[in-house]
Amino acid sequence: MQTFQRENEARIAIEPGFTWDGQDAYLFDIDGTLLRSRDRVHFDSVASSVRQVTGFDVSLEGVAIHGSTDTAILREACDRAGIPAEVLAPQVEAILAAMCNHVAERRHQLEPVLMPGVQDALSHLAARHALLGVATGNLEMIGWIKIEQAGLREWFRFGGFSDRFPVRAELIGNAARKARDLAGPAARVCVVGDTPRDIAAAHANRLPVIAVATGHFNFETLLEHRPEVCASSLADLMAATRTAT
Repeated sequence: MQTFQRENEARIAIEPGFTWDGQDAYLFDIDGTLLRSRDRVHFDSVASSVRQVTGFDVSLEGVAIHGSTDTAILREACDRAGIPAEVLAPQVEAILAAMCNHVAERRHQLEPVLMPGVQDALSHLAARHALLGVATGNLEMIGWIKIEQAGLREWFRFGGFSDRFPVRAELIGNAARKARDLAGPAARVCVVGDTPRDIAAAHANRLPVIAVATGHFNFETLLEHRPEVCASSLADLMAATRTAT
């Protein structure tokens, strides 16, 4: 890998021969990649909705959230709470709908903060005629609400969400198929994410990945998983690109 480091600790590593901004379509993760939330609206929707629908109390303490999906997080939280699978199964759809309603009703309480360089990178890729989509562990309604509240909706033409895909690799595969439906069957599709799970899901679908250390995982941890690009942030990736040209 070619590795660059500036004095301000910005770090970039790129596989030789890979042009990060030369792909046909991009699948962006939301949380930790495009934005972070200063509120707890989405986080609190799980316990609130399970209690509303089933009467059981659950907690997200100890649940592996980063890089997971809403559907997988729900199932793990319920399993930890001892809710029998035969009790949960017929209630899942109602719980997911309640989660969406919880966030929709509180959308104006959301406090999204854009990660560094997001608008710049999206504008840059769009100017190069790339197709932009989201691929996120969020439920579809929740994901689009976050995107809208963050002022990013204009950039994205489609999305892949976890409503029917608790496994992230399957979610990414579904989003990649949507991208190729729009951009052509031979379209080069690239994933952009901030966790080892994003990298693993991309590679499980034979897709390259740009990993950004703007979420829970640092640069060194992400680099260990061998993404095609590893960057301390999209802002630093853009700065390195401009310097190189």
